[in-house]
Amino acid sequence: MSDLAPIDAFVADLPKVELHVHLEGSMRPHTLMRLAAKHGVAGVPSSPEELAEWYEFSDFEHFVQVYLQAVEVLREEEDFAALTADVAGALAAQNVRYAELHVSLYTHLMRGIPASTVFAGLEAARLEAERTSGIRLRWIPDFPGQFGVESGTETLDAVLAHGPDSVLGFGVGGIEVDRDQFEGLYGRARAAGLRSLPHAGENSGPRSVWSAINKLHAERIGHGIDAMRDPELVAYLRDTQLPLDVSPTSNVCTRGVASLEEHPLPQMVEAGLKVTLNTDDPPMFGTDLLREYRVAHDLGFDDAGLARLAGNGVDASFLPDEEKDALRAEIDATLARHRAPESATEVPR
Repeated sequence: MSDLAPIDAFVADLPKVELHVHLEGSMRPHTLMRLAAKHGVAGVPSSPEELAEWYEFSDFEHFVQVYLQAVEVLREEEDFAALTADVAGALAAQNVRYAELHVSLYTHLMRGIPASTVFAGLEAARLEAERTSGIRLRWIPDFPGQFGVESGTETLDAVLAHGPDSVLGFGVGGIEVDRDQFEGLYGRARAAGLRSLPHAGENSGPRSVWSAINKLHAERIGHGIDAMRDPELVAYLRDTQLPLDVSPTSNVCTRGVASLEEHPLPQMVEAGLKVTLNTDDPPMFGTDLLREYRVAHDLGFDDAGLARLAGNGVDASFLPDEEKDALRAEIDATLARHRAPESATEVPR
């Protein structure tokens, strides 16, 4: 499948899940600008052209600054509902059947917005989206690690007090500070039945991945690309098949990787790691999940390789087993419909 049209058709038809995407970071320009105008939020661009310039990040710390400014437009229950409805519609239009979305809960708590307000808006739109389009959404509330253990404690307390049943995990993101300090916090979260889903190894080296594994008992790693710098860690990840949620365009935009051509995604798959494909903060990085599959194709994955990535997402999700089986069968059927007889077999595996 070397022609663009066949690949685009295949990717569009492919049933997909997304496991590493931030709700607030998925706010599309029209929603961001409308809410900024509604609440009179200063500093947010008022045109798509200005917004595109605003989203040109010099490094990861700059990205975090912009992200925190953007979430200022979310203040009322109806704002969170509008955001969720918009994001759900965008995902469903890409044939995403299921998504586990990070919610930057602490960035709202620190502004005095109650968790009950946040979750009420999310849930109203989630249920409506499931009813109208069939897409399933689940939540991973998180906190920025650079704000310390106290921020994580406040976030977890709010989740345990107000979180709906659709909350499935607990995350830590932001600037990659030492993960060891959150060991006790994650012990509480796991004891309450929340999955351990931290960011690690995005731009601070392999140690943060080891910490997420040994101290936080991670069940999936957000990003994890720096694991490739440690052969022992690569061997561990291969043997355990601990999933890594990789977002190539994001890694380039935040300067974790110099270019898409240099992204380690093919090497990760060739090393036998369980890799899923994701967008992270799609409008902020000028991407979506369809484009990320095209990126993977440009990096050497043919139709079978792309189907394998889609299947990895299903495997690494927290869907019930019977729903995983049904989605895998759909992926296989889609590959069979689209696959050209001359497709290459030397695909990264």
